[in-house]
Amino acid sequence: MAGKKTDSGDESDARKVKQRGARRDLDALRDRRMRAAEMFAAGRRQIDVAVELEVSQQTASRWYRQWADGGREALEGAGRAGRRPRLDDTQIAAIREALLKGSQAHGFATGVWTLGRVAIVIERITGAHYGPTQTWTILRTRLGWSRQRPARRAVERDEDAIVAWRENEWPRIKK
Repeated sequence: MAGKKTDSGDESDARKVKQRGARRDLDALRDRRMRAAEMFAAGRRQIDVAVELEVSQQTASRWYRQWADGGREALEGAGRAGRRPRLDDTQIAAIREALLKGSQAHGFATGVWTLGRVAIVIERITGAHYGPTQTWTILRTRLGWSRQRPARRAVERDEDAIVAWRENEWPRIKK
């Protein structure tokens, strides 16, 4: 059974997927409903559909009512889940171009991007106001960017002295 521990102590694959919060495969769900519509059209009983497609009897019953009322089209589904994004692909492309120019090109004092600064640029370009959480979601999911931190280095850092120390002093100390 899903969610139960097996003799080896491992949880079933179905439970692991649910715990990770995997997104629903909308195409697979639609295909399963279409198979149910075919089975109903062929005269199969609801219980047969539930067993064969591995769904609950309530789900098979709901699908049957939808199929009986509206035919195959009633089981097509909405096509996507959740709210539609406020920003379309052309706006996301404009945001990407603006961010690639750097933060100083947008009037910020340093070259570091923060979520607040990115949100300001998004609002300037699109007129849509986003908080830090939504801004991070846009950067991560829509732009495919990850969090980066600048390396902290002293202004007085002397690269030539570091190379010389690694070549001369470190081998001597390492012995």
